[in-house]
Amino acid sequence: MRIGDRVSGDLSAASRGTHGETAPAVPPTDATPSVPSRVRATVLAYVALTKPRVIELLLVATIPVMLQADRGHVDIALIAATLLGGWLGAGSANTLNMVADADIDQKMKRTARRPLARHAVSTRSALIFGIVLWLGSFGVLWWAANLLSALLVTATIAFYVGVYTMILKRRTWQNVVWGGAAGCMPTLVGWAAVTGTIGWQPIVLFLVIFFWTPPHTWALAMRYKEDYRAAGVPMLPVIATEERVTRQMVIYTWATVISSLVLIAGTSWIYAAVAVLSGGWFASRVQKLYKETRAGAEVAPLKIFLQSNEYLAILFCGLAIDAVVNLPLITSYF
Repeated sequence: MRIGDRVSGDLSAASRGTHGETAPAVPPTDATPSVPSRVRATVLAYVALTKPRVIELLLVATIPVMLQADRGHVDIALIAATLLGGWLGAGSANTLNMVADADIDQKMKRTARRPLARHAVSTRSALIFGIVLWLGSFGVLWWAANLLSALLVTATIAFYVGVYTMILKRRTWQNVVWGGAAGCMPTLVGWAAVTGTIGWQPIVLFLVIFFWTPPHTWALAMRYKEDYRAAGVPMLPVIATEERVTRQMVIYTWATVISSLVLIAGTSWIYAAVAVLSGGWFASRVQKLYKETRAGAEVAPLKIFLQSNEYLAILFCGLAIDAVVNLPLITSYF
């Protein structure tokens, strides 16, 4: 017997065990994921369709506006129901946005891991999911608040998907200027949920977010402009110099701050102090970025993106505190 045959025979015998029975097969290392793992992955993919982090703006904007609409009072049940309806509406808009943008999401490194881009969810399933979320949003807001708030959310979804995503985004650098109006709607929805109407104060807050959106978005686009270029999306940083982009950011930032100061007429010194201090700080940061680009220095636009989030959070938190404390309005001293 050759050595090779003997070794082969020994291995064969070992595999049969001491009594000649066949040993259990070793499970493969690349086994199919378990059912709980697949369910968890699917659930997370559907959650990702709603862009949970983007919905944070909904919370930042809606709660303070509702408190301001009913100064000195806190209706927890109505706020919770409005947030739920608003969350469903925002989730619907973001899901339908991903359906429309699936082709360019695959081309951008920043978005390549989105559910549709990596085929974790089918386009048809995502479309149905988005419609179901919209119906849920409409039903919750109509039942818990009023028809006006439900209609405003529906208009937001239609504008975000139909106007911004399908028309403006791929055709003009002003896409986020006008398309950003969709992100301002929580101010109107929150006010309408409490009062059933739309007054001057939510319109001012609408303008605050409207003017805030371009510098916020362009700061991020400066960081990922090659992604947008590869996807064929004409964001301003793709088609213009950094100096021009930051100059536009300065203009819109000052428009944001000025708009925020208009609201002082309906608040106390608490909001006034917060608006002045936070506005001056944010404007100085954007102004500094503009000076750096003019000087040809290396810039860090992502810092402005993060600071813009901080500014909006501080401003609206100041408004919430002002509304709950309910001190005499500044106008009462004149």
